[in-house]
Amino acid sequence: MQRVLIVEDEEIIRKGLVCTIDWAAMDCVVVGDAADGAAGLELLRTTHPDILLTDIRMPRMDGITMAEHARDEGILPQLIFLTSYAEFDYAKKAIELHAADYLLKPVNEEELAALLHRLAEHGKEKIEPAPLSEGLDWARYFSDEGLNPYVRHAMERIRSDYHEKLSIEQLAEEAGVSASYLSRKFKETTGQTFLEALTRERLHNAVNQLASGKYRVYEVAEANGFGD
Repeated sequence: MQRVLIVEDEEIIRKGLVCTIDWAAMDCVVVGDAADGAAGLELLRTTHPDILLTDIRMPRMDGITMAEHARDEGILPQLIFLTSYAEFDYAKKAIELHAADYLLKPVNEEELAALLHRLAEHGKEKIEPAPLSEGLDWARYFSDEGLNPYVRHAMERIRSDYHEKLSIEQLAEEAGVSASYLSRKFKETTGQTFLEALTRERLHNAVNQLASGKYRVYEVAEANGFGD
């Protein structure tokens, strides 16, 4: 059974992760939780977890700094970053720290379960990061003949033009519908807002390019719409 340490400053989210997720079904047990990186680092030293699930932006010490200290001390376990902030610099740091993944809130339990299963298969051995929190399942959506045509148009633009400046207002105008209508239909269809889907697609591509080691950081940022 994998031992999991949770570090999250928002109490309602932290308690939700601890108490509402069926960890036993994932062959995991939560060995501790902390509200900031400083307290999390102390728990890393005493509980020796197999997996660290941590927020990034926190008071006293952020998740990245905590992970860097743990790495320097030789006590950094498999690392999963959890954050509301889908920013390029965070994705870059996640790669540098060899994080197993970088999950955006709210946590999708099925996605988390699949990730934990992948980690369990490798035991304590460090594994290469998977493609960052997968974006939309394009094949599944595009194969749906009943897909709303305006949502389809928005998805196609995300898939092909994620590196450009895109907005829901712009795509709604292109489609000849209101932004509120397109926004609502997109969320109903995908479970994500347009901006969340666009950001996930950008990050998914950016992290793969960073991990390949073939591109400079500024090249990856600009190529994936993070240049401004």
